Amino acid sequence: MTIKGVLFDFSGTLFRAEPTESWLRAVLRDADLTLPERELTEAADALEAVGALPGGVVAPRLPEGSEDLWRRRDSSAEGHRVMYTAISRQVRLPDARLHDALYDRHMLPAAWWPYPDTAEVLDALCERGVAVGVVSNIGWDLRPVFREHGLDRYVGAYVLSYEHGIQKPDPRLFATACDALGIAPEDTLMVGDDRRADGGAAALGCAVHFVDHLPASQRPEGLRPVLDLVG
Repeated sequence: MTIKGVLFDFSGTLFRAEPTESWLRAVLRDADLTLPERELTEAADALEAVGALPGGVVAPRLPEGSEDLWRRRDSSAEGHRVMYTAISRQVRLPDARLHDALYDRHMLPAAWWPYPDTAEVLDALCERGVAVGVVSNIGWDLRPVFREHGLDRYVGAYVLSYEHGIQKPDPRLFATACDALGIAPEDTLMVGDDRRADGGAAALGCAVHFVDHLPASQRPEGLRPVLDLVG
């Protein structure tokens, strides 16, 4: 097989969300609110425990009756916001408006850090003439994140679930990305951290490679094996 195109997941693959505590600190700062350090740490821990940070690694604790919305959360921007702010509201914060502010914060480029080898790998793929796409289950436009970090120039297509009303592992989302890049599925490699969602590309005939969803400092070279797979 000759790989002519590589599709990447976003969160946990190319980028990592900021830690929950810095997420909360930033929102409190912007709201001109302060909490005693112990209370701030406790609130951050509670948000972490319920999985309130979109893109985090903790399995969310769902509010009662929200299971159906959770299953289809990435198919619309509205559903994504409603779901994650409902998860966040399980934690008491000093101002109820902070829950929406937390959601808004997580969409900012400053809330996302590329993995140490992201730029290197994307640049190497483009140098080899390999097309690059991003396929993400997400409820908001991540393009500004790539632009802010100087990585947009490497990406030939963004296929985002909320824009198509389709979520991974549905093969149609991967097919849309392959069509956008002009690459046949059998010549495409999908790289992601979720074996169920990203593994759906295999049903289309794509090769699949998984990475670990770890903090950036613990995964300095997790993407480099992709270059060996491409050859």
